[in-house]
Amino acid sequence: MELDASDMSKVINRLKRAQGQLAGVVRMLEDGRGCEDIVTQLSAVGSALDRAGFAIVASGLRQCLIEADGKEALHVQKLEKIFLSLA
Repeated sequence: MELDASDMSKVINRLKRAQGQLAGVVRMLEDGRGCEDIVTQLSAVGSALDRAGFAIVASGLRQCLIEADGKEALHVQKLEKIFLSLA
């Protein structure tokens, strides 16, 4: 199953922002910034990655429901495992 391109462009943008945030965290560490600032930025990066993962799963679920033609596109247990890996 291929994921919807318009959904994935939003996810890609979100991941690129997270990549920039992570680069900022590295610079903060290199510059000797305070722990509180660093942890706050790491939390933001983690949240951005979580949201991107959930968006990917949601897109896949939507496609499975829309394209349900009697064939099992994605086994329920496999989908559950993917979803729980984000928790």
